[in-house]
Amino acid sequence: MKKKYLNMILPLILVVVLVGELIYSISQTEFTTENQGETIQLVHNPWDTEVASTTVISLVLEEAGFNVNLVSVDNAIMYESLASGESDAMTAAWLPITHGSILSEYEHQVEDLGPNLEGAKSGLVVPTYMDIDSIEDLTNQAGQTIVGIEPGAGIIIQTELAQDVYSNISNWKLDTPSTGAMLALLDDAITNEEEIVITGWTPHWKFQRYDLKFLEDPENVYGESEQIHTLARLGLAEDMPEAYRILDNFHWTVEDMESVTLAMENGITEKQAAQDWIDQNRDKVDEWLNN
Repeated sequence: MKKKYLNMILPLILVVVLVGELIYSISQTEFTTENQGETIQLVHNPWDTEVASTTVISLVLEEAGFNVNLVSVDNAIMYESLASGESDAMTAAWLPITHGSILSEYEHQVEDLGPNLEGAKSGLVVPTYMDIDSIEDLTNQAGQTIVGIEPGAGIIIQTELAQDVYSNISNWKLDTPSTGAMLALLDDAITNEEEIVITGWTPHWKFQRYDLKFLEDPENVYGESEQIHTLARLGLAEDMPEAYRILDNFHWTVEDMESVTLAMENGITEKQAAQDWIDQNRDKVDEWLNN
């Protein structure tokens, strides 16, 4: 009797599954065909965090049927490109502090879609074995040198301001080689347990790999906490409403971003790391696509 029942019910289950897959396939075909051939250009700075977010959202837009161009430039050019309409969108605006002064130049020439990540932070960072806890504790550590990233980056502008605010570091040297060079110097210093002071931010894989701490900032130069915003060129909502909607829906967490950046640092390609995250977070991605 049980076998007969199973023989009757199994074909029905199979039919239900096949019909569901067919409906999903048809809806996805309609979804992608509608946007086939439209090209959207996303601009970002070379930070690992922004490479991660831009690659993830680019793959989601491609899934929706768009052709996506990715352009990596310095911060100032990134905002310029968006304001001029040369690029369509970016997911890399650290606000209100890190990129605040840059955005102020273009705030009426771009559209702010709001935060795609909350809980970001930036400031001066040291290894935990250094016996200091505040920017005010800095005297002659690390050869009185702060190792930064690219010249003109928001965090460099903040650090220059910090040197104006904190008299104890006003005469310190601020090196601005590149993000990669800064990370290489950090790795070398930690390997040899030497002193180093860097410009740092989270989300970033370095906080998962090394024991690091932010120095307290009693004057609040770097701000308490930041958000990373998505910005769009003016008119994108009218020109590409579907892409605009997906970008507007895009929102993830510090942990999400750090998992992608750590995978990239461990040798997985940017695209594969992003795709792996998408595959593991299908429900979240479907919300971006379908809400």
